[in-house]
Amino acid sequence: MYEEIYCARSQSKNYIKHLKGDLAVDRTSCTSLLANCMRLLLHAAAYILHQQLRTEALRHTALSQAQPATVISRLFEIAVQVRQTRSKIVFHLPDSCPIKHLLHTLTERLFLPTPVRLLNSS
Repeated sequence: MYEEIYCARSQSKNYIKHLKGDLAVDRTSCTSLLANCMRLLLHAAAYILHQQLRTEALRHTALSQAQPATVISRLFEIAVQVRQTRSKIVFHLPDSCPIKHLLHTLTERLFLPTPVRLLNSS
């Protein structure tokens, strides 16, 4: 009973804490209700994208159990040099980038073609 009820309640509180602290879902300072609803919707979508990134693309890596703030600071706050050609965009990482291997693994997982999952209609 402790694990099923109390631990599940604690985990849901952790999800709310991540939404409020890491993704700033509590910033509803717009003057209109519709604008605030849109902000909440976008924050919820960002959290869902984070969960999918962690569970699918970052599986079996150091960031597979990381909180949103950690994933954001490690993966997205990196200084890179961007070069654009006609057919592609190339990111040049610094030689001393500590997560170069993780970024390479992540991009391979995100851009490999995967078969489409069909839902059973019955």
